[in-house]
Amino acid sequence: MSVNRIWPSEIVLHEDADTGATVRQLTGYRAHSHHFYFTNPGWHDGGKRLLVSSDRNNATNLYSIDLGTAESRVLYRMEEGWDVSMINCSADGLHVYASITEDMSDRFRVDYLRGYVGFRETWEARPLSRIVKASTDGSGGEFIFKEKYWIGHVNTSPTKPDVLTFCHQGPWDCVDNRIWGMNVSKGDVWKIRAPEEGETIGHEYWHADGERVRYHGERADGAAWLGHCRYDDTDHVENHFPGKTGHIHSNGPDLVVGDGGRVVRLWRRNGDTYEEPRVLCRHDSSAKIQQVHVHPRFNADGSQVVFTTGVSGYGNVYLADVPPVDSLPQINE
Repeated sequence: MSVNRIWPSEIVLHEDADTGATVRQLTGYRAHSHHFYFTNPGWHDGGKRLLVSSDRNNATNLYSIDLGTAESRVLYRMEEGWDVSMINCSADGLHVYASITEDMSDRFRVDYLRGYVGFRETWEARPLSRIVKASTDGSGGEFIFKEKYWIGHVNTSPTKPDVLTFCHQGPWDCVDNRIWGMNVSKGDVWKIRAPEEGETIGHEYWHADGERVRYHGERADGAAWLGHCRYDDTDHVENHFPGKTGHIHSNGPDLVVGDGGRVVRLWRRNGDTYEEPRVLCRHDSSAKIQQVHVHPRFNADGSQVVFTTGVSGYGNVYLADVPPVDSLPQINE
């Protein structure tokens, strides 16, 4: 498939049956398509385009969807034999960062995309992992960190070019410490929100200010909570968090989107706690494989949520408009 081939619009518009929210289906090719993991924004060209991955012509490639015309364009063709993990661009656009981990598939079966096969075994194996820094001008790259622990989820601050987070990947109740910070220019590495006895923590991401890192988890007694702190592991703020959730995203502390259960849901902060969640729209995705994980994420101004669902039989990418929160039905779980 040639780079820059333009595919015609596949957009389908509908109103959610439960809430009346406007939902746009952006992809409709009869194979899986999905937006980026929720820690990666995907929007570019001033919010006029959205990057997605799509399986077309028996290959998985990167596409850019024009949100005005809904045409998609091939940007990059993946070479065989590579497994890219969480590529993120620095705030100044000069570098991209990613983690790479030695291949464990010759020791045990590995299929993270379909049922997390080999997930625990990889954590137990303590594979050699590296964080890669590559220049966007094509001048080359370097390894900036390595250790014998499974590293994943390299997330760059959206405002600080030299600051990123990464995680120790594995079962949340087993890893030594989930979230780590790094100052690339100094080489400093530090823990962020070390868990207390019996706690689990994960699904970290950056607030839009590039100063604060958000995460969620459970206490030893099973109580769900939502927290955020400065990237230097100071000024921790943690709140009770009601209702089911899986992956969450927010641009700041006031409104959170998540994919728990069969619906895309919103939580609004009210003082020191969060209100019961409200339904934005249904997703009804099975989430049995990574390509149909919902992974909702707000756009920059919080007016829309992008998500993926396999409800049609194939994974497809959708955009839902966010109406006034009070107009949405509340979920009591």
